[in-house]
Amino acid sequence: MEEKILLFFNQKPAALDLYLALERQILAEIDNVSIKVQKTQISFYNRHMFACASLAKTRKAKDLPDPYLTVTFGLERKVESPRIDIATEPYPRRWTHHVVIASPEEIDEELMGWIREASVFSEKKR
Repeated sequence: MEEKILLFFNQKPAALDLYLALERQILAEIDNVSIKVQKTQISFYNRHMFACASLAKTRKAKDLPDPYLTVTFGLERKVESPRIDIATEPYPRRWTHHVVIASPEEIDEELMGWIREASVFSEKKR
């Protein structure tokens, strides 16, 4: 495992297992993925960034599970689901969605479907 990833989770080590489960699933289901560890997020790229994992607080601290991981992905459409904490449209027809997960079981077919869709959308962007 990359030292940068361990350092990223230094303050919240319990979230590392959530991240590793997400990374494993993304790499198993999507081809040609590169990973970039940044200060506030770990990003997944093909042609462009299509998803990221972070410790962003999309809810009040008291409403966040412990541990948690925020999974963010971009789509051409807005997803309507109770799982989506925040959805914003920073550009026309480019929606950013944030989902908080608290267990590896939440990296399910629904979430991975959105992430796969985000990777295809990312490939089409100019």
